[in-house]
Amino acid sequence: MIIPALDAAAELPRTLAALAGVALIGEVIVVDGGSRDASARIARRARARVIEAPRGRGIQLAAGARVAASGWLLFLHADCRLGAGWQDAVGAFVATPGAACRAGYFALALDDDAPAARRLERLVAWRCRVLALPYGDQGLLISRALYDAVGGYKAMPLMEDVDIIRRLGRARLKPVVATITASARRYRRDGYWQRMLRNLFCLSLYFLGVPPGRIVKLYG
Repeated sequence: MIIPALDAAAELPRTLAALAGVALIGEVIVVDGGSRDASARIARRARARVIEAPRGRGIQLAAGARVAASGWLLFLHADCRLGAGWQDAVGAFVATPGAACRAGYFALALDDDAPAARRLERLVAWRCRVLALPYGDQGLLISRALYDAVGGYKAMPLMEDVDIIRRLGRARLKPVVATITASARRYRRDGYWQRMLRNLFCLSLYFLGVPPGRIVKLYG
């Protein structure tokens, strides 16, 4: 289990609390990108292994993968919580014949009761089903062999999730039958439609070849 963290003290405790039974996929590794809050202390208190890496989600994810010893890797954002039954769902995925040649992602839920949150969840489900494009807040379950074969996460400040998903390709992506609940904090702060449009604009720029280092300034 690899969790990149940056000033995540408000959300990290709930994320770590949901990881009972993590022995299935090895130790919990929290990769701190220079937090100014108690993120690292919270992770150590929860008995996670804490390592440091330069700030940047792709950089932090790659650093965590380098030190992980498990044959299976599960990447999870610090503000995303695995839902009930995730251990059984991961176990079933891993036990499926040929699973080592596939990568899994979770269904997305948001911690907001607003109707806009339900609309966004439906849009994400459509995006995964039709475009085969899950984002990093849906987690990524992948065997070490496949992770290494596709080149792993790149040292990118943004779009590292889209980059690795494109290299995996539709045929190697499968849903894990469990849910991740992600923080809706940014959507509540910026407005659902405004944030969705900003994300879509940033994704379009990436597909047009704009370097992620420039896009990150727009993403916020």
